[in-house]
Amino acid sequence: MRTLYGIQYLRAVAAIAVVLFHAAEKTGGTFAIGAAGVDVFFVISGFIMWVISEGKNVSPGRFLADRVARIVPVYWIATAVMIFGALAGLFPNLTLSAAHVLASLFFIPAPSPSSGEIWPVLVQGWTLNFEMFFYVAFALALFLPRSRQLPVLGGVFAILAVAGTWLETDDPLLSFYTQPIILEFVAGMLLGQMWLKGRMPRPGTGIALVVLAVVGFAAIELFRLPFDERSCGPLAVALVLGVLALEAHGFFRQLAVPAFLGDASYSIYLWHTFAISVVAKVALRLALDPLIATLLACFAGVAVGLAAYLMIERPVLAARRSVVANRRLASNGQTG
Repeated sequence: MRTLYGIQYLRAVAAIAVVLFHAAEKTGGTFAIGAAGVDVFFVISGFIMWVISEGKNVSPGRFLADRVARIVPVYWIATAVMIFGALAGLFPNLTLSAAHVLASLFFIPAPSPSSGEIWPVLVQGWTLNFEMFFYVAFALALFLPRSRQLPVLGGVFAILAVAGTWLETDDPLLSFYTQPIILEFVAGMLLGQMWLKGRMPRPGTGIALVVLAVVGFAAIELFRLPFDERSCGPLAVALVLGVLALEAHGFFRQLAVPAFLGDASYSIYLWHTFAISVVAKVALRLALDPLIATLLACFAGVAVGLAAYLMIERPVLAARRSVVANRRLASNGQTG
């Protein structure tokens, strides 16, 4: 799959939006709509999984192994930092239990002993619970012919989302995986099918979709409109579709900084809250203006994420590629 710079830049924007959301939340400001970056991520995830699996005879096991290798190591490292930090007394509000730690590490939704919310030890990891659920479902769909994968997966997720509208349960798994937000992955897959078939809107329509999404998100923030996946999901789909339409017509060119931010978006997402917490405490002691504190916290969060990308994520991925390459060479040597 060739690099889609529009999608790369959109990943960067989504990650920074989430950072701004948490920075404002911690420093007394407000940027609630930044949380919609998660909706954008989910749509992009569905799109990418559908496109990269096109024309490839990938087994379900290999697909899952690739996704686990991509997602898990860095997440476990970040979670370990939270755990050891809590044991050292750096996070006094974080209560640990063996069951919750294990659930967090293996992407099982479970109530946090700190708050009662269905959050892992690293709170923003709740989105990865959805991601891994989607990957497992996608892997199972790979047993089917390509023509049936999208309808079956879409149908299953639709049934779960509909069940969630009337299901009343205290079971964490049922309540978590029947949320309508899971349909954003399916929407991304549908966009992926449109992309593969060359059925992208014209550039003018693409611009209109991007403007519509931006105005919609702004309206939700400015007028404090209802904010959930029912309102943000369609806007996220419109935004991704608009960017893809422009991408298909050669609108985007490679820009070093936005592309780098897009590459680092996963690390930015995982690590930014560590820096934000520190800046928020310093800002409170110095009685900084909330806007200044928010901007400083955002800058620090992005900076720490970029550092983690360079020092942790990229070396981990490089090591994995080296191992895979060595295994292939060994296999070829045995069969040669």
